[in-house]
Amino acid sequence: MTKIEMNNKYWVMRSMPEGSNFSECFELKTENYIELPKGSILTKNIYLSMDAGTRMIMTDREDSYLPPTPIGEKITGTVLSEVVESENPNYLPGQKIRSWGQWADYSIIDPDTMFPSLVDDSEIDLVNYVGILGANGWTAYVGVTETGRAKKGDTFVVSAAAGCTGLLVGQIAKIIGCKVIGIAGTDEKCNLICNDFGFDGAINYKKEEVSNRLKDLCPEGINVYCDHVGGPIAEAVYENMALFGTIAISGLLDYYSSSKRSPGPKNYDLILMKRLRVEGFFSPDFYHREKEFNPILKNWVNENKIKLPFQITKSLEKLPEAYLKLFEGGNIGKVVVEL
Repeated sequence: MTKIEMNNKYWVMRSMPEGSNFSECFELKTENYIELPKGSILTKNIYLSMDAGTRMIMTDREDSYLPPTPIGEKITGTVLSEVVESENPNYLPGQKIRSWGQWADYSIIDPDTMFPSLVDDSEIDLVNYVGILGANGWTAYVGVTETGRAKKGDTFVVSAAAGCTGLLVGQIAKIIGCKVIGIAGTDEKCNLICNDFGFDGAINYKKEEVSNRLKDLCPEGINVYCDHVGGPIAEAVYENMALFGTIAISGLLDYYSSSKRSPGPKNYDLILMKRLRVEGFFSPDFYHREKEFNPILKNWVNENKIKLPFQITKSLEKLPEAYLKLFEGGNIGKVVVEL
């Protein structure tokens, strides 16, 4: 263990959030030294990725895909950072990495458990490694091409369509040759995904009856649905699935704040009646495939086939308001905090 004297601000939970009251439950603390375990890396954070899935670890639920964050411990998420001290020969000071880390000025990274990956920002802005060239991009690619098994001519629907993963899903489905319908929560987002990102249609779920609009836009049924929310929107989609359709689930935004298991769709029987395939998938399962995915995604970026807007909030102190955007419909594209 190496003790390093430095001032480090970091966020903890002083209580479990109820709904989205993050400003009341998050607390910014300061320490004046860091203890670096043998084999670990100390990095200075540059960008903190705001991801809705981290809301699940702010509950006491023990059967989630990640363990809950204990009260008083540093909150964690994906970070982009620069190595400043290293007890590991595979990572050297000055190198840029993407990894799991702390919502703080500095992160202590265990290479065996926190998925560090060296990144090269000489030809593309560093922030892209938590966007198209990070877990959101990989999730979108796998969701469309592997879990969703989309093919040319399919009718493809995606929820949370103006969010980071949703925008990428829709664009990749268009590259494949699908007819793409996005579901979002404002007229602005619906216009944006059609006019700027090439979606074929959009539904404002806060103003329109989703099931009826899907019948209008997808008269032959939906072949692939990429689900990021669950809840009533998913039920409306189930009603409009085509025979032998596929539902690829990578997010359940409607349920992240609950410590209890969510109920299944009321029309669960349609899985049998329509012979649907329903499959969940989780990005850490394919982190090791980065070298396979990123050349494909980079080519699409270079060919102007795929793009992603960023909403950047500057300063660690403003992190709660940036995080809140994910849950109150304030996000378009990728939300990050820049330190």
